Amino acid sequence: MSQQYIRRSIEIGGRELSVEIGRMAGQASGSALARYGDTVVLVATTAAQLREGLDFFPLMVDYEERHYAVGRIPGSFMKREGRPGEKAILNARLIDRSIRPLFPKQLRKDVHVVATVMSVDQDCAPVITAMFGTSCALMISDIPFNGPIGGVIIGRVDGRLVVNPTLEQSGKSDLHLVVAGTETAVNMVEAGANEVPEDVIIEAIELAHGEIKKIVRFVNELRAECLALGLAKEKEEVSPVEPAPELVAAVKENARQKLREAVLYCKDNRLEKKPREEYLENVIKELVAAALETFPEQEAAIKEIVDATEKEVVRELIAREKVRIDGRALDEIRAISVEAGILPRTHGSGLFQRGQTQVLSVVTLGAISDEQILDNLEAEESKRFMHHYNFPSYSTGETRPIRSPGRREIGHGALAERAIEAVIPPEDKFPYTIRIVSEVLSSNGSTSMGSVCGSTLALLDAGVPVKAPVAGIAMGLIKEGDDFTILTDIQGIEDHLGDMDFKVAGTRKGITALQMDIKIAGVNTEILGRALAQARDARMFILDKIEELLPAPRPELSPYAPRVLHTVIDPDKIREVIGPGGKVIRKITEETGADIDIEDDGRCFITAPNREAAEKALSLINAITAEVEIGKVYLGRVVKVMDFGAFVEVIPGVFGMSGKDGLVHISQLAPVRVRAVEDVVKEGDQILVKAIGYDPQGRLKLSRKEAMTPEELATYKGVKDAALPERGESGDRDRGGRRPRSRFGGGGRSS
Repeated sequence: MSQQYIRRSIEIGGRELSVEIGRMAGQASGSALARYGDTVVLVATTAAQLREGLDFFPLMVDYEERHYAVGRIPGSFMKREGRPGEKAILNARLIDRSIRPLFPKQLRKDVHVVATVMSVDQDCAPVITAMFGTSCALMISDIPFNGPIGGVIIGRVDGRLVVNPTLEQSGKSDLHLVVAGTETAVNMVEAGANEVPEDVIIEAIELAHGEIKKIVRFVNELRAECLALGLAKEKEEVSPVEPAPELVAAVKENARQKLREAVLYCKDNRLEKKPREEYLENVIKELVAAALETFPEQEAAIKEIVDATEKEVVRELIAREKVRIDGRALDEIRAISVEAGILPRTHGSGLFQRGQTQVLSVVTLGAISDEQILDNLEAEESKRFMHHYNFPSYSTGETRPIRSPGRREIGHGALAERAIEAVIPPEDKFPYTIRIVSEVLSSNGSTSMGSVCGSTLALLDAGVPVKAPVAGIAMGLIKEGDDFTILTDIQGIEDHLGDMDFKVAGTRKGITALQMDIKIAGVNTEILGRALAQARDARMFILDKIEELLPAPRPELSPYAPRVLHTVIDPDKIREVIGPGGKVIRKITEETGADIDIEDDGRCFITAPNREAAEKALSLINAITAEVEIGKVYLGRVVKVMDFGAFVEVIPGVFGMSGKDGLVHISQLAPVRVRAVEDVVKEGDQILVKAIGYDPQGRLKLSRKEAMTPEELATYKGVKDAALPERGESGDRDRGGRRPRSRFGGGGRSS
């Protein structure tokens, strides 16, 4: 049975962005087939029945990568997709963070968004296509949603901002900025950058918001058309269950002043996280117990009112009186401690502490072959720099089982990785795979930015020649109407009760990473500009602390780190280095203890436990791949004497392999006529020869006379032919170890 469906499109970034409604996934609450270039993503949204007793909104976003989208079969043993990879999880988080603030706060239904990537055009980002499809699917569904949203990527190529850059443009771009928002505000920002200034970031966000407005208007028009055609549903009404007005008034009247006094007590006594939580919890219990005497069987409602009152009190103190719960100024950073080199056998380590947030970062250096092989839908196939983030329960004083990394750990690790990646030296300057693991030892706000600072300390301690140190800070926001207050270095309670968590990382020169999560509908560029300026001051302060301890990377790598040397050989010579059945490369490894990785383009990486072993392996590879340079003088060994000349080996062979040799014709042995080759050289002699070219058959031609010095040539004046001089017992040296010389300059030059 044919189904009615429509297809509509808009141009974004110079390419068509289209959507089909009503063609696929008809039993979902809302579905959309989004297409951008040849990238195709199916997004389906569903909602479950209302769940009683929930005090949160259970939203799930899954980003499903299908390998058929890029014409590949999965590389796993089962040959099918399994759990989502890191990139899929990060893309799911981008969509989640873009839409979550726009659902009604009272919504208590399970909502599931599934974005299935079905075809990938590397010039058209699947995540942007999925974000667009999500917006369309939610808007035509009956799920309450205060959208729509739009999202774009902004790059910067040769100083020019580009909307949704192609793969080629992305390779040249020093900025990768993902922005999502509504028609009135921005509600999600994620960026990796190569030390880009703050004013450029603001300009890029403004450009992005202009494109987002176009998308939002398009989706609104699409919904209206779909409603008229019966392809969209009317939104369900969310009926908030509000406590009785008399209950709210009575509880607040008693709680407000006591909670204010409690918060000020915490401020005046500078209570740390645990004592403060315990103190406030006791005050809240007393308030709830007192209210229950008047309103029995209303415990849940009373608790909700008291919690809301606590939030109001903390926010009002910050917004109106500029008072923070720990007594700091709005732009003040908590006490900072930095240490490096605290783990004796690791390749580099750094311990960073800011207030009660403490992170230990550890660097491990490995061979290029240790790089991570990526099995996703991206064009990138591997990466040599990795940052992994661990968040154990003891860091917050809690008890729970240790599992594999969750979405939060993967997201925080990727953010710190982006922040540091911009300063990692290129492969040709530092041919190592680099892994950093950040262990969160104690948490009270912004452990991801603590991981950035700890990673910088560890890299400097490891002797990695980073371009510049990187530091990060988390900014907060309290917004009441048009008034707003920016907070520097937010801690846990300020993140929980505030409106924004804006993480900013960078060097002294500029920004390397951004991430913004908000709980309100959106923020404007004025707020973002103020936050970035305040974050820059904080970043400079932290960098001062880091550089005071380690002004530059340590001059030497750890003695426990491997030594890696890098060279480039002729690709045609790769087979000679490997040898038949890998015989030669195995011999080099056995003799030196080095591991050798050779790329198809001739790049060769030698990894050994120490520099001596690496250099020995390099010398063997150079001997195998060396080519004779025309015009260069070599100290060679006579390997064969014939009537017409002598064959001289100028580059010795290794492991029984033939070396590089050529012919010194009898006419090239001396500047005068030579009656017999044996009169001048014999097998085993070492002589200086010059490479003078190749014959038509490609055989090397050498000359002894062209390698002679003017002094040696002078000895032949007036002589018509050359005869072999009397030789000592050791070939071309006499018994006294001196080189015998005749008036004809006979005999070879000894090495």
